[in-house]
Amino acid sequence: MTTPRRGHGPATRWWLVVPVAAAALLASCAAGAAPGSDVLWRIVSQCIDPGAAGYCSRCDWPIEGSCGASRDCRRSTQVWAETREYVAIRDIKMCGCPLDFVHGLALPRAPVTGVEDPRRPAGIWAFAWEVTRRLIPDESEVALVVNPPGARTQGQLHVHLVRLAPGARARVAARAVAPAATLGQVWDAAARAAAAAKLDDYGVLVMRDDAGHGFLVLADPASPEGAFTVSTCR
Repeated sequence: MTTPRRGHGPATRWWLVVPVAAAALLASCAAGAAPGSDVLWRIVSQCIDPGAAGYCSRCDWPIEGSCGASRDCRRSTQVWAETREYVAIRDIKMCGCPLDFVHGLALPRAPVTGVEDPRRPAGIWAFAWEVTRRLIPDESEVALVVNPPGARTQGQLHVHLVRLAPGARARVAARAVAPAATLGQVWDAAARAAAAAKLDDYGVLVMRDDAGHGFLVLADPASPEGAFTVSTCR
């Protein structure tokens, strides 16, 4: 069973477990999905607070145990962490997967379309990294990804919290990447990398640099999630 606990900041609530209890976290699967590009926004705006008035009638993917009978993995939400600005949940791709498979989503709690949206928040990257490294302790394996407009199905910005695929680190480093000293600089670094590669539409991948002191940011016109990460367990 997961236990709420405070994160590093006073406004952060965490539902992350220590490794010995990871089975409980991973086995219960991801936030559900349904047809339509507004599923993630509906989850963010209607399903995160089970104490809200009318929660069970408004939310189609309630937090497990909050609305009576147990639900199928694809029809429930599990919150990993939240602040006033962001929330992290399981991705539906975790349903039916082995216990060591990790795929989450970090989302802003305000409407933001994606990488192209000028409202994209800089702070989402640090939030996403903190959540992911609690599940993937080796930071050299952590990847954060936002897919480009043409390779996404949802109209709400979501950062994929995933593991780098074997050999992907070298392949990413060999591309036109831009350094970022801090995670707050990721969007600017991605714009520089995109300009160097002459890209108008692009996705973003973030990983630790080899020294472990900063980050490397890749801008890619295709899906960095599919090309460089372990995005599914099948």
